[in-house]
Amino acid sequence: MSVLTPEIQAALAQQAIELPSWAFGNSGTRFKVFSTPGTPRDPYEKIADAAQVHKYTALAPSVALHIPWDLVDSFDDLRKHAEDLGVRLGTINSNTFQDDDYKFGALTHEDARIRRKAIDHHLACIDVMNATGSRDLKIWLAEGSNYPGQADLRGRQDRLHESLQEIYAHLGDDQRLVLEYKFFEPAFYHTDVPDWGTSYAQVAALGDKASVCLDTGHHAPGTNIEFIVMQLLRLGKLGSFDFNSRFYADDDLIVGAADPFQLFRIIFEVVRGGGLNSPDVAFMLDQCHNVEDKIPGQIRSVLNVQEMTARALLVDRDALTSAQRSGDVLEANRIFMDAFYTDVRPALAEWRESRGLPADPMRAFAESGYLARIAADRVGGVQAGWGA
Repeated sequence: MSVLTPEIQAALAQQAIELPSWAFGNSGTRFKVFSTPGTPRDPYEKIADAAQVHKYTALAPSVALHIPWDLVDSFDDLRKHAEDLGVRLGTINSNTFQDDDYKFGALTHEDARIRRKAIDHHLACIDVMNATGSRDLKIWLAEGSNYPGQADLRGRQDRLHESLQEIYAHLGDDQRLVLEYKFFEPAFYHTDVPDWGTSYAQVAALGDKASVCLDTGHHAPGTNIEFIVMQLLRLGKLGSFDFNSRFYADDDLIVGAADPFQLFRIIFEVVRGGGLNSPDVAFMLDQCHNVEDKIPGQIRSVLNVQEMTARALLVDRDALTSAQRSGDVLEANRIFMDAFYTDVRPALAEWRESRGLPADPMRAFAESGYLARIAADRVGGVQAGWGA
């Protein structure tokens, strides 16, 4: 286990990656939602499935909720249910993209009545946070326009600021607002929060309890995401990650599936910027498992993040700094690439066993028979993870 020093092991032992409740429900493409045997029928069963990921990895101690998808009669009861299963409730995600009133915007809408409805939804989400003990309200807005001249671009930014200001004013002392951005979709000419700069400009105007959420699938092709990570950390405004992977657009695939080197580079900048295991930077998954089983997909995802974190921690920072300062381009690149190419999987397996965890969480879960049991026990699982 020599490749993982005691310092690296200590850092890995602190790592926590929040799971999205919707990843355990049915999901699909624009053309078809695919059903899976054993699909959770309610938020309680979603949390039970999420708890399986933490049981086999010790990496996923919290579960994010999406409102209204995860509405229940008693959030106090749901909170106790999660705690009884060894996890807790985490980020509360709002939803202003599945209501006819929001066709032309929600927090940015021209109509004050519709803006009021959207603001009130977020205030209701804060009420949920108060009941669940959640810290973060995460906002992603499917707002924009499809044609030049369709919308007043500046007016929409002004209305967005005013709406966010009112929501922000209702946060508790220990609560945060994190604003996610997305390059495009469902709007195609302009999106109201299309990039990190727009998100940063909006949250910076709100105050210290507002920050940016970076979804790794929400950028134009070729974007240097690790540069954005560095800049937001430098500015003290990187609040959270939504980890996934993409080949073309917002594919929501298992993180690291398309470009593990990119994931390594991102996490290296997190380490370099002091964001690893920082209470100010939350790690979360945001994925839809359309063709693969949900729980194993989440297990694979958190393990991918753990593996790339271990590799990023292997970078010889002193040697790298020396090579950078001396202008030794090839030596600096060699140091960086040596860490990336190091196979840490055997050492991680041994380390897991030393902590009473299975060396191979994927295999241990497969052998547990859990998927067969829920397929037999759950009849009528029709709840889609993104909004049936």
